[in-house]
Amino acid sequence: MRERAPTVEVAAGLIIRDGKILIAQRRSNAHLGGLWEFPGGKRKPDESFEACLVREVMEELGLTIAVHEQVASAEHSDSERRVQIRFYRCTILAGDPKPLGCDACRWITPAEIGAYPFPPADEPLVRQIPSG
Repeated sequence: MRERAPTVEVAAGLIIRDGKILIAQRRSNAHLGGLWEFPGGKRKPDESFEACLVREVMEELGLTIAVHEQVASAEHSDSERRVQIRFYRCTILAGDPKPLGCDACRWITPAEIGAYPFPPADEPLVRQIPSG
């Protein structure tokens, strides 16, 4: 009997400024490398999703953020892992985004989001963003 794939818990931020959404490109040598995502990452044991998101956005983009309400959640499984992801609305308190822990970052309009390939776990939130 096959072992169950490990579960990875992820927090991701929907960071919007002046009508544009901040997205980050996964490192090319990482799992799902080259795809775009909402900034965030894996939750450590005994870490809240909100604290995880604050830490990950600082590591990835050098931003200090405030985490607000959860706006969506999703689950995705593949042969390697099961991902449970929670999306939170966030605002920037300090800093300008720089690609520190990712290959690139961009501010895009909701209408542009369809031009960027996202991992399957991010698709539920991508579909909720009005494109026009």
